[in-house]
Amino acid sequence: MTRIGLVVNPVAGLGGRVGLGGTDGPDRPRVALSLGARPLAGTRATAALAELAARAGQLTEFRGPARDGRGGESNEISGTRAGAAAVAPVGHPPGSGLLVVTAAGPLGADSVAAAGLAGRVVYAAGADRHTSAADTAAAVRAVVAENVGLLLFAGGDGTARDVLGALRNVPCPVLGVPTGVKMHSAVFAVNPRAAGEVAAAWLARRSTVRLRDAEVMDRDEDALSEDRVASRLFGWLPVPDVPVRVQQRKAGSTVTAPEAVGGIAADAAERVGDGLLVLGPGSTTRAVAAALGAEVSLTGVDVLRLRPGRQPRIVARDAGEDTLLSIGPAWIALSPIGGQGFLLGRGNQQISPRVLRAAGGRERLLVLCTEQKLAALGGRPLLLDTGDDALDAELSGHLPVITGRRRTSLYRLAT
Repeated sequence: MTRIGLVVNPVAGLGGRVGLGGTDGPDRPRVALSLGARPLAGTRATAALAELAARAGQLTEFRGPARDGRGGESNEISGTRAGAAAVAPVGHPPGSGLLVVTAAGPLGADSVAAAGLAGRVVYAAGADRHTSAADTAAAVRAVVAENVGLLLFAGGDGTARDVLGALRNVPCPVLGVPTGVKMHSAVFAVNPRAAGEVAAAWLARRSTVRLRDAEVMDRDEDALSEDRVASRLFGWLPVPDVPVRVQQRKAGSTVTAPEAVGGIAADAAERVGDGLLVLGPGSTTRAVAAALGAEVSLTGVDVLRLRPGRQPRIVARDAGEDTLLSIGPAWIALSPIGGQGFLLGRGNQQISPRVLRAAGGRERLLVLCTEQKLAALGGRPLLLDTGDDALDAELSGHLPVITGRRRTSLYRLAT
């Protein structure tokens, strides 16, 4: 019997839509919840499991939900007290071709049930204490002890680092279901359903799908304190090598020629005219704002009021989803992440499906990118992972990318 393990970090990604960035540490999950954040890890884990179940067909007999956390109380995340008795163990029917064993808790149990699957618990965080990175490690060790052939984990870069620590000297293939905010690491599928696709391919063709060592990376906080965006390498984990469906690592920022940025800024301002411009995070959009005469944050989402012939005015800094919904009609300007090519769904979750639809979808979306950065993608598409399949389908296809003053390149957006 081939076994797949699953661990879900229930607080991963909580800070995204409310503009807090990642949720590492004991306090950020609480703050995110107080600001109205809604847990999305279970929903995204369910999407991965549903795709795997559909593709695995008659081989599939799932047993087991997942739960572990980083810095939030169990009852705050799930709405119920999580403990060893939260999910009743079930038996193993004969003839099962696929076994999923997971860390336990109501969130993971709900995810597995929503995918039409049963569950068996092998680890449960205590109900009388905060869950933490130590729970991630304990959950991973408990699952791997069940002799799994592939470990799925739903989380972000912080979770990937914890998985790496728990698997030192343990040769277990892994695959991340992208659930966090940044996800600079190369151990994640490009979206939750792609994680299910890759897991199914690994099960069906283990003799032909090879493993590759993928980078575990996270944002370099020291560089950020120096007003630079950079990633730090923490190690490597083996992942199934399925091109296009497993993401690349984030590439470092490159120096952008002032004339290129100035041209992009002038073109964007001409399109917006007298109106509001939402600027996504990143060094390119920040340079564009500077060319327009405004200083914006490096990792947040800011809103500018543009008026021809006048200095831009900052309407909102580090805006969350609610603020973006309250400002009224606006243009949205984004630049893809270097190396990965993600346009939506990595580091800019504040620009949610609701915000994108309120703005007018692709008609009010400005993609800003230098020709050098676009060429570095080697023809790979710009990627979408908004969490809304219907919206991703609407946004997919060729879209003009502003590369200079009245210079555009038609480029493909895909999931």
